[in-house]
Formats: sequence, structure tokens, C-alpha cells
Amino acid sequence: PAAAAPLSSRLSLARLRSGASPRFFSSSCGAPGSAVSSSAAEHEEPRKSELIFLGTGTSEGVPRVSCLTDPSKTCPVCIKAVEPGNRNRRRNTSILLRHVTPSRTSNILIDAGKFFYHSALEWFPAFGLREIDAVIITHSHADAIGGLDCLRDWTNNVQPSIPIYVAPRDYEVMKMTHHYLVDTSTVIPGAAVSTLQFNIMEEEPFTVQDLEVIPLPVWHGQGYRSLGFRFGDICYISDVSDIPDETYKLLEDCQLLILDALRPDRSSSTHFGLPRALEEVRKIKPKRTLFTGMMHLMDHEKVNDDLARLMETEGLDVQLSYDGLSIPVRL
Repeated sequence: PAAAAPLSSRLSLARLRSGASPRFFSSSCGAPGSAVSSSAAEHEEPRKSELIFLGTGTSEGVPRVSCLTDPSKTCPVCIKAVEPGNRNRRRNTSILLRHVTPSRTSNILIDAGKFFYHSALEWFPAFGLREIDAVIITHSHADAIGGLDCLRDWTNNVQPSIPIYVAPRDYEVMKMTHHYLVDTSTVIPGAAVSTLQFNIMEEEPFTVQDLEVIPLPVWHGQGYRSLGFRFGDICYISDVSDIPDETYKLLEDCQLLILDALRPDRSSSTHFGLPRALEEVRKIKPKRTLFTGMMHLMDHEKVNDDLARLMETEGLDVQLSYDGLSIPVRL
């Protein structure tokens, strides 16, 4: 495993060329949260916080076009994935936290990848979502930031702007991949691009919409840093090949773990496979685990049937998530 970098990089960034300064965040205290069952949630107030899976697949998604156009039709998962409502249909990995407090409801999005428009088109109306109060970025690959341009629909028609929370290294990438969103002075007058407020987050706790967010630094391939996030007792790690020792301390007493599991047989250079993901579950010991980031080799029904046996043999509550899954949570 690669050596872990310090938890606080303490990088100093220049002001945005447009004149706006990225904000830096310090530690803050928030009330702990935990995942709750549907039966327990029925006794809570009518409006509850929830975690919604907008996408649970890889960068290329499921089904693959190459599988659907293959004359041999040898990929059963991709063939099933085109069926309406089939849980093998997966878009880029992303979740949305609907954070309900007595004073307001906030929608906090984690990543806006290449398929974000398609995810939002399906799930925002289905769950009665409209505003996006914040976007937190795990890393700067296309399946995490490729949909930032699609946020123009919100900032042109729903709300004036959207705060983006991003690590310094990923902000530097965005200055190249989305230069016209970072430096709006280059935009042709009248062009209605996304209006985004970039906020630089260090690898230390910060607050978004009255919710404490704890970054979980991990490796996503050798030498490439990605972030998971902890919200109360919920830990989300979507893109990981190795977990630094110091991050395990941040995962203690996790109740709901959402973890990367690319394929059923082995890991890749950039992602946990199911065997390694299960090793990490046994080490972290969450109360419940949902896997995400699955490719087309992961058949939802078959793999979940296999995973269900681990409850009987080891007491492990582990299952695959799916696009459109909603879980009541207490934050």
C-alpha cells in the first residue's frame, strides 16, 4: 500500500481569476447521526432526512453499449439492465442527502458525473427534489465532475447559484476541465453557464447546510487521492483502492457504510472488488453495509442472494445498493 499523506494538506491557493476567493473551512461540531430502519422511522416526525442513491455504477455505466450491440448477446446483466425498473441499470456513482431540520430542508449532492442529467431526470421528480443546496466532490474524474455543466438548469431556472465543495487538487483540475465555470470572465456575454461558488475544503471536518461533514481520505489508485465522507454515523466511500491507516480511526462506530465494490472476483488497480470490500467490512465492523460502484459483472439479484448468506454465517448485513434506493436516516 502507498504511504498515506497527512490528513491536512494545508495548501494555499490563489484567488479565483474571476475575483471570488475560495473559502477554507475549519473544524466544527455537529450532532451525531445514524441510519434508522423504516419501522423505526414511522414513529418519527412526518418529514425525515433520507439518503437517495442517484447512481451506483461505474464511469461507463450499466448496460454497456458494446454488450447490447454484440451479436452474441453474451452479457446477461446488460441485457436485463434495459428492462424497465431492473436494478442492474446503473449510472455514475452519486448520492443525495435530503437533510431535514426543524427550520429547513437541504439537498446535498455528492458528485455530479457524466450521467448526472439522466439521474436527475429520473429521480428528482420521483422524490420531489428541486433545489440543490450544495455539491460535495469526491475526486476530479469525469464520473464525479462531468455533469457540472448540467447544473446550469438549476442556476438559470431554480436558484441563483450552487456552492461546490472541492479539495485543492481537484479544484486545480477543474480550472482546466471546467475553466469557464471557474473563471466566468471568459464566458461570452449572454451565455447562460452554471453559476457555481467554489469552496476549498481541506481534509478536516467542515459544515454544509448545518451538517457536519468529515472527509475520509483514501487512495483511488497509486498516488491518486480521493475522498469519502462521514455524515454522523454514515460513511460513504465510492472510489477506493486502499484505505490509509489514519482513515480507519475516522470510520470507528460507523453504523451505515457505503463502499466501493467494482466486480465479484477481484480488485482492480483503482477500485475494491467484492472480496476486498468484504475484508474491509469485517475490519470496520459497521452495523450495515451497502456496496456501490458496480460494473456489469455484478448481477444484482445473484450477488445479493450470495451476500444474504453472510448474515447467516457471519452476521454481516451486506447488500448491493441500486439506483433509486432511498434510506431514511437521522443526521
